[in-house]
Amino acid sequence: MENNVFEQLASRYDTEERKALAKVIVKEVRTELENSKSKSLIDYGSGTGLISLEFPELVDSILLVDSSEQMLEVAKGKIVRNGITNATVLYSDFTQETPERKADIVLMSLVLLHIPDTNKILQEMFNLLNSGGKLIIVDFDKNNKIYHPKVHNGFSHEELKQNLSEVGFNSTETKTFHHGNQIFMKQDASMFISVSMKN
Repeated sequence: MENNVFEQLASRYDTEERKALAKVIVKEVRTELENSKSKSLIDYGSGTGLISLEFPELVDSILLVDSSEQMLEVAKGKIVRNGITNATVLYSDFTQETPERKADIVLMSLVLLHIPDTNKILQEMFNLLNSGGKLIIVDFDKNNKIYHPKVHNGFSHEELKQNLSEVGFNSTETKTFHHGNQIFMKQDASMFISVSMKN
């Protein structure tokens, strides 16, 4: 059911609000990708590529993974139009199937909140990373004003760190970097970036 929602959204997904929010996220993630020219990046839950397609010059390769084919069609269009030669797409849902591939960096931007079993997907991301790899999560801070049966109402830094260390990450740095009006289910909210290393 949920996939259909994203399928229907795909063609008009890149609203001005989403683009504006993406700019903020891109700026923050960009600093984490310095010195990553030789690294492979997987953007899990990439949607239309609003975030990772801003980074082709910073990494060796980008794989956009999403469980919505329509979103990936939009992303493919951008890759072609912008002449990006090191980005490809993969239609897959890692909550249902274990990926066969590995990466040096995994990015999950505003994705975790849509996945019911947080630990399971974090375990998949851990397994996906090469040793020395880095998991970058961008998501909303916990927000008690929000209730939705299918979406987490954000994450507390401490709980998330706990989850990350339970699946095997040995260091996590987390900080809130943006406060915005009506950016999370029409509520004011703040976003954090969390960076975890796999030894």
